[in-house]
Amino acid sequence: MKRHINNGLAKDTCSLGESILEHMADAAIYADDTGTIQRWNRAAAALFGYEPAEALGQSLDLIIPEHLRAAHWRGFEAAMTSGVIKLQGRPTLTRATHRTGRKLYVEMTFALVKGIAGDAARGAVAVARDVTDRIEQQRADTRSDHTR
Repeated sequence: MKRHINNGLAKDTCSLGESILEHMADAAIYADDTGTIQRWNRAAAALFGYEPAEALGQSLDLIIPEHLRAAHWRGFEAAMTSGVIKLQGRPTLTRATHRTGRKLYVEMTFALVKGIAGDAARGAVAVARDVTDRIEQQRADTRSDHTR
């Protein structure tokens, strides 16, 4: 049996989704299939230093360190073409760049966003959290262990 959703419920669900994205503690970024940022929540603004109005419509290069861009775009294009992300749902540690130029360590998970029919990829969503302090502390601990 098919369920029909009336417009009011669809709007409520949409606004609920928006509210969840805006209030979650992790950065949520959605980029379309060209790598253009289309969604940037409050936590993304706090993490990367760009307000939504500054980030929306920009390339993901905004936050990707220059030395990682070629590899990022190879993976992004492969995912858009194949419809598969190697790291689907598994967190990965990577580098990112803050608006000030400061380098960040971020733990990210990625997922493809597909159309309603589940066919071609429409873009990708990333959820990120800052782990810079933890990584820097681990590195400092390792250095002090080696000097003892």
